[in-house]
Amino acid sequence: MKTRLRRSLRTRLALLAGIAMLLLNIVVSTFVLYGIRDKAADIRALEVSSKALRVLLMVKRNRLPRVLDPSGLDGMQVVDPAGRAVSWTPSLAGKPRQTTAIPHPNQANDVAELCDLPAFPGRCQIVSSLRAYQPDGTWIIYAFDPTVPWYVSPQVITFEICMTAALVALTWFGVSRVVDRTLAPVSSITKRLAEITVGGGGMRVPVPETDDEIRALAETANQTLERLETALEQQEAAMEQQRRFTGDASHDLRSPITAMRAQVEDAMLHPEDTDWQETGSEVLASLDRLQAIVADLLTLTRLDAGAPSPREPVNLGELVVTETARPRTKRVVTSLQGGVVVMGDRLQLARLLTNLLDNAERHAETRIIVTVRRQNGQAVLEVLDDGAGIARDQRDIVFQRFTRLDDSRNRDAGGTGLGLPIAREIAMAHHGTLTIEDSNTGARFVLRIPGPNGPAA
Repeated sequence: MKTRLRRSLRTRLALLAGIAMLLLNIVVSTFVLYGIRDKAADIRALEVSSKALRVLLMVKRNRLPRVLDPSGLDGMQVVDPAGRAVSWTPSLAGKPRQTTAIPHPNQANDVAELCDLPAFPGRCQIVSSLRAYQPDGTWIIYAFDPTVPWYVSPQVITFEICMTAALVALTWFGVSRVVDRTLAPVSSITKRLAEITVGGGGMRVPVPETDDEIRALAETANQTLERLETALEQQEAAMEQQRRFTGDASHDLRSPITAMRAQVEDAMLHPEDTDWQETGSEVLASLDRLQAIVADLLTLTRLDAGAPSPREPVNLGELVVTETARPRTKRVVTSLQGGVVVMGDRLQLARLLTNLLDNAERHAETRIIVTVRRQNGQAVLEVLDDGAGIARDQRDIVFQRFTRLDDSRNRDAGGTGLGLPIAREIAMAHHGTLTIEDSNTGARFVLRIPGPNGPAA
């Protein structure tokens, strides 16, 4: 039972409402009983006084008998000017004067509730007193009747109890129904939430038609589920990308290792016919490729981790001049606007430019064009080759790690397949963008980085 009370909000609220209604009825009933009893006491006092008035008339007419008719009262008593009881009802026969508390001086009549009178021990009486002014002095008529009890009458207290019980029951029933109807949408929401699983996309909780807090709760829950679903989809996509990356990375790491193993095993099978100088050169070439892949992976790991790097003013024109100074197999043409400065890591920006130049060199026919300019508060660096170019639907794919495209631009032409992803990560670390934009010939890589006072990318 205790567990049920703790768990059922409907029961708890109905119980609290019932208790509140009970307490309210007790308070109201107390005031009502007090008012009714007060009124009943006044009526009883008038009745007692009216019966005493008949005795007063008898005194005035000198027709007072020795024994009085009680007329339904507990008793009546007449006291002469000397303070002696001279007339009474049978219940007070021969008994002395019952009280001197009333009437008060200078009052012709008075009514009071008096307790523990000599003739009525342990009881309280409504006592009415009347003065009769006679030639021989003042006579006093007393009339006695029981006081009205606190509950007035059994019928009144029974009515109050029945009314209180009915109101408490009605309150319990009404609150239970209201809470049930109010919490019905919550039950539906709870049931639907219990049905949602990790793989159950598209699940939403029902939104009630009422415009209240529960509707806001349902809408908020749906927004949360939508964000969760989006996050799970993104996580699944990231995990899938990570699996593809792991598979491609393992393949690319195995390739030079397999090549070195085959070269060494072939040399060991025919040591007398092996040109060890040539074999050593081939193994070193495979080691260089393996080392380049590992270095690129470490670079990507540091960029993914968001490792802090020094920031300093870097003049992109001077950086291009420095990086294009070494000989290349394709002609490099530069168009440099002076004073294009960004805040960044010089080594990372140099690595970005080198990766773009290496990629362009592998795929250009005859020349590479490098342009530096300032545009809309941003520093813009372009690397354009005159090769076959990249199809529009593959421009984002080339920035994925270990991406393989068609034979004209695949990474087996000498790269590791990580140069362009590293370049984009460096651009993003500098709050910039690296994209492939339209060009008449070849591939046009465009880097945009906010200048020292320019807008954020």
